[in-house]
Amino acid sequence: MKEFFITGTDTDAGKTHVTSLLLKLLAQHKKQAIGFKPLAAGCEMAFDQLVNADALILMESATVSAKYDVVNPFAFAPPIAPHIAAEQVGISITVDKLSDAYKNVKQQGADIILTEGAGGWALPINNTEYLYDWVKAEQMPVILVVGMKLGCLNHALLTAAHMQSMGINCVGWIANQVDKNMDEYQANLDSLKARLPFPILAISPYSEQTPKLQIYKSLLSALSINT
Repeated sequence: MKEFFITGTDTDAGKTHVTSLLLKLLAQHKKQAIGFKPLAAGCEMAFDQLVNADALILMESATVSAKYDVVNPFAFAPPIAPHIAAEQVGISITVDKLSDAYKNVKQQGADIILTEGAGGWALPINNTEYLYDWVKAEQMPVILVVGMKLGCLNHALLTAAHMQSMGINCVGWIANQVDKNMDEYQANLDSLKARLPFPILAISPYSEQTPKLQIYKSLLSALSINT
């Protein structure tokens, strides 16, 4: 079983979009893959439970099916930081609880698990722990989604520096163009290629049509896809 944690440079960097594309890529290559969205805020009631649109997208894109509660064990209604939403309803999120929920995902029979984070890299889950503490505890390789917009250089380089300081295994990054009118898009992309200490895995250009990834061999190698 291969496992990856998909994080972003910020909220709305495109983690769900990219994770969905990766799951669909794995499906094309006959891989048994599942998406995991441990934390989700901004959920709505459906079928007598809170559900999150991002988690539903992952479920639709996966080749391995599972119950909603398995894919998204911590779901909160307010569109705010998950640890604040959890406090409001008297729920505690801890590294140990996330690991317990992850065990359920591992039992679904997938060859590859793609876990999508929430917000950016430094997301608190309670007063003392961060989501990256859980990622490190599980020793998950990380894929960084860079939301290509003004400010992306600072966000990406700070995130990368923190990962390196923690000894995180970031296998690479994916450029996701979230702003179709971004000034000097190519120059920013080239700057990130030159400065980020991890290889670029793919590019997701802005598209109002069917989205596709421009894939590098490093991504196929990481996902064990033979060409």
